[in-house]
Amino acid sequence: MAETSPLLVVEGPNYKPTINTNYSKDSIPITSTFPTDKITAVDDKIPTVDYFMLLSDDPDERSLAIKSLSRACEDYGFFHLVNHGVPDSIFEGVFKGISDFFDPDEVEDRKQYEKKHPTDRIRWGLRSYPGENREYLKVVVHPQFHCPPKPVGFSEAMEEYFKRLREVVHGLAKALSKTLGLEEGYIEKAFNLESGFDVSAMNLYPPNFRSKGSVGVPDHTDPGLFVSLICDVNSGLQILSHKGNWINANIPRNTIFMQIGDHLEILSNGKYKSHVHRVVLEKNKVKRISVATLHGPSLDTFVSPAIEFVDKSHRPAYRGMTYKQSLEANGGDEIDVQSNIEHLRLA
Repeated sequence: MAETSPLLVVEGPNYKPTINTNYSKDSIPITSTFPTDKITAVDDKIPTVDYFMLLSDDPDERSLAIKSLSRACEDYGFFHLVNHGVPDSIFEGVFKGISDFFDPDEVEDRKQYEKKHPTDRIRWGLRSYPGENREYLKVVVHPQFHCPPKPVGFSEAMEEYFKRLREVVHGLAKALSKTLGLEEGYIEKAFNLESGFDVSAMNLYPPNFRSKGSVGVPDHTDPGLFVSLICDVNSGLQILSHKGNWINANIPRNTIFMQIGDHLEILSNGKYKSHVHRVVLEKNKVKRISVATLHGPSLDTFVSPAIEFVDKSHRPAYRGMTYKQSLEANGGDEIDVQSNIEHLRLA
Protein backbone atom coordinates (compact mmCIF):
# COMPACT_ATOMS: atom_id res chain seq x y z
CA MET A 1 0.00 0.00 0.00
CA ALA A 2 1.11 3.54 -0.19
CA GLU A 3 3.77 3.69 2.40
CA THR A 4 3.96 -0.04 2.98
CA SER A 5 6.20 -2.27 0.91
CA PRO A 6 9.43 -1.30 -0.84
CA LEU A 7 10.14 -1.53 -4.56
CA LEU A 8 13.49 0.10 -5.24
CA VAL A 9 14.02 2.00 -8.46
CA VAL A 10 16.66 3.99 -10.26
CA GLU A 11 15.55 7.56 -10.88
CA GLY A 12 14.95 8.87 -14.36
CA PRO A 13 12.39 8.80 -17.16
CA ASN A 14 13.45 5.33 -18.25
CA TYR A 15 13.34 3.75 -14.81
CA LYS A 16 13.09 0.00 -14.45
CA PRO A 17 11.73 -1.06 -11.03
CA THR A 18 13.73 -3.76 -9.27
CA ILE A 19 11.86 -5.51 -6.52
CA ASN A 20 13.71 -6.02 -3.26
CA THR A 21 12.35 -9.37 -2.16
CA ASN A 22 14.25 -9.66 1.10
CA TYR A 23 13.71 -6.36 2.85
CA SER A 24 14.37 -6.32 6.56
CA LYS A 25 16.28 -4.26 9.10
CA ASP A 26 19.27 -6.55 8.57
CA SER A 27 19.22 -6.56 4.77
CA ILE A 28 18.62 -3.04 3.50
CA PRO A 29 20.53 -2.70 0.23
CA ILE A 30 22.89 0.20 -0.33
CA THR A 31 20.70 1.41 -3.20
CA SER A 32 17.92 2.24 -0.76
CA THR A 33 20.00 5.08 0.71
CA PHE A 34 19.25 8.10 -1.45
CA PRO A 35 21.60 11.10 -1.26
CA THR A 36 19.65 14.15 -0.13
CA ASP A 37 20.27 15.98 -3.39
CA LYS A 38 18.64 13.10 -5.28
CA ILE A 39 15.36 13.30 -3.40
CA THR A 40 13.83 16.03 -5.50
CA ALA A 41 10.36 16.48 -6.91
CA VAL A 42 8.27 19.19 -8.52
CA ASP A 43 4.91 20.65 -7.65
CA ASP A 44 2.65 19.70 -10.53
CA LYS A 45 -1.04 19.36 -11.26
CA ILE A 46 -2.89 16.55 -9.53
CA PRO A 47 -6.45 15.92 -10.76
CA THR A 48 -9.40 16.26 -8.42
CA VAL A 49 -12.45 14.00 -8.53
CA ASP A 50 -15.72 15.07 -6.92
CA TYR A 51 -17.22 11.97 -5.30
CA PHE A 52 -20.59 13.61 -4.71
CA MET A 53 -20.96 14.32 -8.43
CA LEU A 54 -20.10 10.71 -9.28
CA LEU A 55 -23.30 9.75 -7.44
CA SER A 56 -25.39 12.70 -8.62
CA ASP A 57 -29.01 12.21 -9.67
CA ASP A 58 -28.35 14.65 -12.49
CA PRO A 59 -27.22 12.53 -15.47
CA ASP A 60 -25.21 15.39 -16.97
CA GLU A 61 -23.31 16.04 -13.74
CA ARG A 62 -22.69 12.34 -13.28
CA SER A 63 -21.45 11.98 -16.86
CA LEU A 64 -18.97 14.85 -16.42
CA ALA A 65 -17.71 13.35 -13.16
CA ILE A 66 -17.25 9.93 -14.77
CA LYS A 67 -15.22 11.53 -17.57
CA SER A 68 -13.11 13.35 -15.00
CA LEU A 69 -12.44 10.09 -13.16
CA SER A 70 -11.56 8.35 -16.42
CA ARG A 71 -8.99 11.01 -17.34
CA ALA A 72 -7.50 10.94 -13.86
CA CYS A 73 -7.09 7.15 -13.94
CA GLU A 74 -5.72 6.90 -17.46
CA ASP A 75 -3.54 10.01 -17.61
CA TYR A 76 -2.31 10.08 -14.01
CA GLY A 77 -3.21 6.98 -12.00
CA PHE A 78 -3.86 9.04 -8.87
CA PHE A 79 -6.17 11.85 -7.78
CA HIS A 80 -7.54 13.90 -4.92
CA LEU A 81 -11.01 12.78 -3.85
CA VAL A 82 -13.21 15.56 -2.47
CA ASN A 83 -16.82 15.75 -1.29
CA HIS A 84 -16.47 12.13 -0.18
CA GLY A 85 -18.91 12.45 2.71
CA VAL A 86 -16.52 11.48 5.51
CA PRO A 87 -16.97 14.16 8.21
CA ASP A 88 -13.97 16.19 9.36
CA SER A 89 -14.64 15.00 12.91
CA ILE A 90 -13.89 11.42 11.89
CA PHE A 91 -10.53 12.44 10.40
CA GLU A 92 -9.66 14.35 13.54
CA GLY A 93 -10.57 11.34 15.69
CA VAL A 94 -8.33 9.14 13.57
CA PHE A 95 -5.31 11.46 13.80
CA LYS A 96 -5.74 11.93 17.56
CA GLY A 97 -6.09 8.19 18.14
CA ILE A 98 -2.97 7.38 16.13
CA SER A 99 -0.99 10.17 17.80
CA ASP A 100 -2.00 8.82 21.23
CA PHE A 101 -1.13 5.26 20.18
CA PHE A 102 2.37 6.36 19.14
CA ASP A 103 3.05 7.98 22.52
CA PRO A 104 6.89 7.98 22.76
CA ASP A 105 6.65 6.92 26.42
CA GLU A 106 4.68 3.76 25.57
CA VAL A 107 7.06 2.05 23.12
CA GLU A 108 7.61 -0.95 25.36
CA ASP A 109 3.86 -1.57 25.57
CA ARG A 110 3.57 -1.53 21.77
CA LYS A 111 6.17 -4.28 21.41
CA GLN A 112 3.46 -6.83 22.20
CA TYR A 113 2.36 -6.33 18.58
CA GLU A 114 5.72 -7.10 16.99
CA LYS A 115 5.42 -9.78 14.33
CA LYS A 116 5.28 -13.29 15.79
CA HIS A 117 3.46 -15.19 13.05
CA PRO A 118 2.52 -14.56 9.37
CA THR A 119 -1.17 -14.73 10.31
CA ASP A 120 -0.96 -11.89 12.85
CA ARG A 121 -3.70 -9.37 12.06
CA ILE A 122 -2.19 -6.58 14.16
CA ARG A 123 1.47 -5.75 13.59
CA TRP A 124 3.71 -3.00 14.96
CA GLY A 125 7.21 -2.01 13.92
CA LEU A 126 9.81 0.69 14.41
CA ARG A 127 12.30 1.33 11.61
CA SER A 128 15.16 3.81 11.83
CA TYR A 129 17.64 2.91 9.11
CA PRO A 130 19.13 4.70 6.09
CA GLY A 131 16.46 3.22 3.78
CA GLU A 132 13.35 3.45 5.96
CA ASN A 133 12.39 5.71 8.85
CA ARG A 134 8.96 5.34 10.44
CA GLU A 135 7.00 3.75 13.21
CA TYR A 136 3.95 1.88 11.97
CA LEU A 137 0.91 -0.09 12.98
CA LYS A 138 -0.51 -2.44 10.34
CA VAL A 139 -3.95 -3.96 10.80
CA VAL A 140 -6.40 -5.97 8.74
CA VAL A 141 -9.60 -3.93 8.62
CA HIS A 142 -11.76 -6.09 6.33
CA PRO A 143 -13.41 -8.61 6.08
CA GLN A 144 -12.89 -8.53 9.87
CA PHE A 145 -11.81 -5.39 11.69
CA HIS A 146 -8.76 -5.60 13.96
CA CYS A 147 -7.24 -2.89 16.15
CA PRO A 148 -5.45 -2.58 19.50
CA PRO A 149 -7.92 -1.81 22.32
CA LYS A 150 -5.78 1.00 23.73
CA PRO A 151 -5.65 3.96 23.96
CA VAL A 152 -9.25 4.63 24.95
CA GLY A 153 -11.40 5.47 21.94
CA PHE A 154 -8.73 4.51 19.37
CA SER A 155 -10.40 1.33 18.08
CA GLU A 156 -13.81 3.01 17.87
CA ALA A 157 -12.45 5.97 15.91
CA MET A 158 -10.62 3.73 13.45
CA GLU A 159 -13.57 1.37 12.96
CA GLU A 160 -15.88 4.27 12.11
CA TYR A 161 -13.36 5.67 9.62
CA PHE A 162 -12.88 2.35 7.83
CA LYS A 163 -16.63 1.79 7.71
CA ARG A 164 -17.08 5.12 5.93
CA LEU A 165 -14.05 4.50 3.74
CA ARG A 166 -15.41 1.19 2.47
CA GLU A 167 -18.61 2.92 1.41
CA VAL A 168 -16.50 5.37 -0.62
CA VAL A 169 -14.44 2.58 -2.20
CA HIS A 170 -17.58 0.68 -3.25
CA GLY A 171 -18.95 3.85 -4.84
CA LEU A 172 -15.67 4.44 -6.65
CA ALA A 173 -15.62 0.85 -7.89
CA LYS A 174 -19.03 1.37 -9.48
CA ALA A 175 -17.92 4.61 -11.13
CA LEU A 176 -14.65 3.02 -12.21
CA SER A 177 -16.50 0.20 -13.94
CA LYS A 178 -18.41 2.82 -15.92
CA THR A 179 -15.18 4.56 -16.97
CA LEU A 180 -14.03 1.26 -18.44
CA GLY A 181 -17.25 0.84 -20.41
CA LEU A 182 -18.47 -1.96 -18.17
CA GLU A 183 -21.63 -2.51 -16.15
CA GLU A 184 -21.69 -0.68 -12.84
CA GLY A 185 -21.14 -3.75 -10.67
CA TYR A 186 -18.37 -5.31 -12.77
CA ILE A 187 -15.35 -4.53 -10.57
CA GLU A 188 -17.19 -5.35 -7.36
CA LYS A 189 -18.03 -8.78 -8.77
CA ALA A 190 -14.64 -9.39 -10.40
CA PHE A 191 -12.78 -8.57 -7.16
CA ASN A 192 -15.42 -9.94 -4.79
CA LEU A 193 -15.14 -6.67 -2.86
CA GLU A 194 -17.78 -7.66 -0.34
CA SER A 195 -15.17 -10.06 1.04
CA GLY A 196 -12.25 -7.90 -0.06
CA PHE A 197 -9.02 -8.03 1.94
CA ASP A 198 -8.13 -4.55 3.22
CA VAL A 199 -4.94 -3.79 5.14
CA SER A 200 -4.13 -0.41 6.66
CA ALA A 201 -0.76 1.02 7.65
CA MET A 202 -0.81 3.84 10.19
CA ASN A 203 2.52 5.60 10.01
CA LEU A 204 4.47 8.07 12.11
CA TYR A 205 7.26 9.96 10.34
CA PRO A 206 9.97 10.36 11.55
CA PRO A 207 9.78 7.57 14.15
CA ASN A 208 9.55 9.80 17.25
CA PHE A 209 12.28 11.95 15.73
CA ARG A 210 14.92 9.23 15.80
CA SER A 211 15.40 9.14 12.06
CA LYS A 212 18.65 8.10 10.40
CA GLY A 213 17.97 9.29 6.87
CA SER A 214 15.82 11.25 4.47
CA VAL A 215 13.76 8.27 3.29
CA GLY A 216 10.54 7.48 5.13
CA VAL A 217 9.60 4.58 2.83
CA PRO A 218 11.55 3.77 -0.36
CA ASP A 219 10.10 3.52 -3.87
CA HIS A 220 7.34 0.95 -4.36
CA THR A 221 3.98 0.16 -5.91
CA ASP A 222 1.11 -1.49 -4.06
CA PRO A 223 -1.17 -4.46 -4.76
CA GLY A 224 -4.93 -4.18 -4.83
CA LEU A 225 -7.68 -2.16 -6.46
CA PHE A 226 -7.02 1.20 -4.84
CA VAL A 227 -4.77 2.62 -2.18
CA SER A 228 -6.31 5.43 -0.13
CA LEU A 229 -4.21 7.86 1.88
CA ILE A 230 -4.97 10.54 4.42
CA CYS A 231 -2.42 12.57 6.38
CA ASP A 232 -2.33 15.30 8.97
CA VAL A 233 0.58 17.23 7.45
CA ASN A 234 0.69 18.21 3.79
CA SER A 235 4.13 16.90 2.84
CA GLY A 236 6.20 13.79 2.26
CA LEU A 237 4.56 11.67 -0.44
CA GLN A 238 6.13 11.75 -3.90
CA ILE A 239 4.81 9.95 -7.00
CA LEU A 240 6.59 8.99 -10.20
CA SER A 241 4.37 10.20 -13.04
CA HIS A 242 3.73 8.59 -16.43
CA LYS A 243 6.26 11.09 -17.81
CA GLY A 244 8.99 9.82 -15.49
CA ASN A 245 9.26 12.82 -13.17
CA TRP A 246 8.70 12.89 -9.42
CA ILE A 247 5.70 14.91 -8.25
CA ASN A 248 5.05 16.18 -4.76
CA ALA A 249 1.65 14.82 -3.81
CA ASN A 250 0.45 17.80 -1.79
CA ILE A 251 -2.64 16.53 0.02
CA PRO A 252 -4.99 19.04 1.65
CA ARG A 253 -6.14 18.02 5.10
CA ASN A 254 -9.25 15.79 5.09
CA THR A 255 -8.86 15.09 1.37
CA ILE A 256 -8.50 11.41 0.44
CA PHE A 257 -5.64 10.74 -1.97
CA MET A 258 -6.39 7.75 -4.19
CA GLN A 259 -3.87 5.68 -6.17
CA ILE A 260 -4.48 2.84 -8.58
CA GLY A 261 -3.24 -0.53 -7.32
CA ASP A 262 -1.40 -3.29 -9.18
CA HIS A 263 -4.46 -5.49 -9.56
CA LEU A 264 -6.55 -2.86 -11.30
CA GLU A 265 -3.66 -2.54 -13.75
CA ILE A 266 -3.77 -6.31 -14.25
CA LEU A 267 -7.56 -6.49 -14.60
CA SER A 268 -7.60 -3.65 -17.16
CA ASN A 269 -4.65 -5.23 -19.01
CA GLY A 270 -2.58 -2.08 -18.51
CA LYS A 271 -5.20 0.52 -19.46
CA TYR A 272 -4.97 1.91 -15.91
CA LYS A 273 -1.55 1.68 -14.26
CA SER A 274 -0.30 1.64 -10.69
CA HIS A 275 2.46 4.07 -9.77
CA VAL A 276 5.82 4.01 -8.06
CA HIS A 277 5.77 6.28 -5.02
CA ARG A 278 7.87 7.01 -1.94
CA VAL A 279 7.88 9.00 1.29
CA VAL A 280 10.59 11.55 2.10
CA LEU A 281 11.22 13.38 5.35
CA GLU A 282 11.50 17.14 5.73
CA LYS A 283 14.93 17.16 7.37
CA ASN A 284 13.41 15.13 10.21
CA LYS A 285 11.80 18.22 11.74
CA VAL A 286 8.14 17.71 10.84
CA LYS A 287 6.06 15.10 12.63
CA ARG A 288 3.69 13.50 10.14
CA ILE A 289 0.90 10.93 10.59
CA SER A 290 -0.61 9.08 7.65
CA VAL A 291 -3.11 6.27 7.13
CA ALA A 292 -2.53 4.26 3.94
CA THR A 293 -5.13 1.59 3.24
CA LEU A 294 -4.79 -1.08 0.59
CA HIS A 295 -8.21 -2.09 -0.76
CA GLY A 296 -7.89 -5.50 -2.35
CA PRO A 297 -9.93 -8.37 -3.76
CA SER A 298 -10.81 -11.31 -1.56
CA LEU A 299 -7.76 -13.46 -0.91
CA ASP A 300 -9.02 -16.34 -3.07
CA THR A 301 -9.95 -14.15 -6.06
CA PHE A 302 -8.04 -15.08 -9.21
CA VAL A 303 -7.03 -11.85 -10.97
CA SER A 304 -5.96 -11.78 -14.62
CA PRO A 305 -6.62 -9.48 -17.60
CA ALA A 306 -10.38 -9.34 -18.19
CA ILE A 307 -11.59 -10.63 -21.55
CA GLU A 308 -13.05 -7.18 -22.27
CA PHE A 309 -9.48 -5.85 -22.58
CA VAL A 310 -7.99 -8.70 -24.60
CA ASP A 311 -8.18 -9.10 -28.37
CA LYS A 312 -5.88 -9.69 -31.34
CA SER A 313 -4.32 -6.27 -30.90
CA HIS A 314 -4.11 -6.47 -27.12
CA ARG A 315 -2.79 -9.79 -25.94
CA PRO A 316 -2.80 -10.57 -22.19
CA ALA A 317 0.05 -8.57 -20.67
CA TYR A 318 -0.05 -10.18 -17.21
CA ARG A 319 -0.04 -13.63 -15.69
CA GLY A 320 -3.05 -14.53 -13.54
CA MET A 321 -2.74 -15.43 -9.87
CA THR A 322 -4.92 -15.44 -6.77
CA TYR A 323 -4.64 -12.34 -4.63
CA LYS A 324 -3.21 -14.33 -1.72
CA GLN A 325 -0.56 -15.88 -3.97
CA SER A 326 0.47 -12.49 -5.32
CA LEU A 327 0.80 -11.01 -1.83
CA GLU A 328 3.08 -13.85 -0.75
CA ALA A 329 5.02 -14.30 -4.00
CA ASN A 330 8.05 -12.17 -3.08
CA GLY A 331 8.59 -13.54 0.40
CA GLY A 332 6.04 -11.30 2.06
CA ASP A 333 2.78 -12.30 3.66
CA GLU A 334 -0.78 -11.00 3.77
CA ILE A 335 0.22 -8.07 6.00
CA ASP A 336 3.82 -7.28 5.02
CA VAL A 337 2.96 -7.35 1.35
CA GLN A 338 5.45 -7.09 -1.48
CA SER A 339 4.48 -5.88 -4.94
CA ASN A 340 4.64 -8.70 -7.47
CA ILE A 341 3.55 -6.91 -10.62
CA GLU A 342 6.96 -7.03 -12.30
CA HIS A 343 6.93 -10.82 -12.03
CA LEU A 344 3.38 -10.97 -13.38
CA ARG A 345 4.10 -8.94 -16.52
CA LEU A 346 4.46 -11.13 -19.59
CA ALA A 347 7.28 -10.45 -22.04
